[in-house]
Amino acid sequence: MLRFYTAGESHGQALVAILMGLPAGLAIDFEYVDRELKRRMGGYGRGGRMKIESDSAQFLSGVRHGATVGSPITVLIENHDWKNWSLAMAVEASPEAHARYRPVSQPRPGHADLAGCLKYNLPDARYVLERASARETAARVAAGALAKLFLRALGIEIASHVIRVGHVGLAARDVAFEEILALRDRAEIALSCVDPETEALMKLEVDRATEDRNTLGGVFEVVARGVPAGLGSNAQWDERLDGRLAQAVASIQAVKAVDLGDGVESSGRFGSEVHDEIGYDREQARFTRRSNRAGGLEGGISNGEEIVVRGYLKPISTLRRPLESVDFESREPVKAAYERSDICVVPAAGVAGEAMVALILAQALLEKFGGDSMGETRRNFEAYQEQLRRF
Repeated sequence: MLRFYTAGESHGQALVAILMGLPAGLAIDFEYVDRELKRRMGGYGRGGRMKIESDSAQFLSGVRHGATVGSPITVLIENHDWKNWSLAMAVEASPEAHARYRPVSQPRPGHADLAGCLKYNLPDARYVLERASARETAARVAAGALAKLFLRALGIEIASHVIRVGHVGLAARDVAFEEILALRDRAEIALSCVDPETEALMKLEVDRATEDRNTLGGVFEVVARGVPAGLGSNAQWDERLDGRLAQAVASIQAVKAVDLGDGVESSGRFGSEVHDEIGYDREQARFTRRSNRAGGLEGGISNGEEIVVRGYLKPISTLRRPLESVDFESREPVKAAYERSDICVVPAAGVAGEAMVALILAQALLEKFGGDSMGETRRNFEAYQEQLRRF
């Protein structure tokens, strides 16, 4: 069973990811993991924090001489901004910190500030916002990079692109996987849109939001190619692969909706316009589809086509022109607290989306094929591929 956990606060000493269940013998490309972390930090419209941090993964356990050994993998990512927050975020009780530190008592609408303080009976939103922060996704991306390396060893590749920022959207509905994959080779990350003209309009949208002291949401799309038919299950509600993917992507900070394939658009069409007709390629000995409106998922099971998942992000809740709130102590109307923030994080959310999709697919694959070593997993996987060809 593949499991992962993250720990750490936005301005604490470090973020930590623990990944358990990867087979022994998987070669780890350390530069690749760091590149994934760098991708998460990039994008047009990011804030000042990205100029401070330079995320790099430190492997503390589970990897020896460049390969996994089957034990839990621990990855640490230092927060370089910790030096500026060591007093406010001190672990030990400190009279000096108590005297100098001002609690965050003006909760931000749209953030976890108020709900979290009510839940944990805390008078200071700092205790909540530090963990609720999207900075936590750095740990997810590190864990997801390991899952991607595992999937890649079995011929499965994952990539993402941005299809909407604010009011500006990509006109083309179907984008070739090669175009999405090519975004990684760009010198400038910008807004991860495959069409340069649309991306230029997206940048103008970000500029307008910046001038207006506002924030922008958008939509990213994650595509997984090479996923075999048969992952997931229709037997129980919590085993359905579509449900697991939706929950994983919806768990990313600021994501408020998830679309599988053309799910949202298909809800307003006739069935004859929606369902993917089935064919058969005798040369490749495989069943095919004339379209992929289902996003590679039917009945909670992968059907052999590309997995397509979209995440819809609300605008970031930290605004340079704060919204109305209420002070915890006085109960009087105030402006919400302001924390240093980004304007647009849709490309970064796409990288986090890739990580979550990779982790769920790796989990589902190991559930089906098992294996304590990569050799064992690969043999089981290849035997199943042969079974599909002989069906």
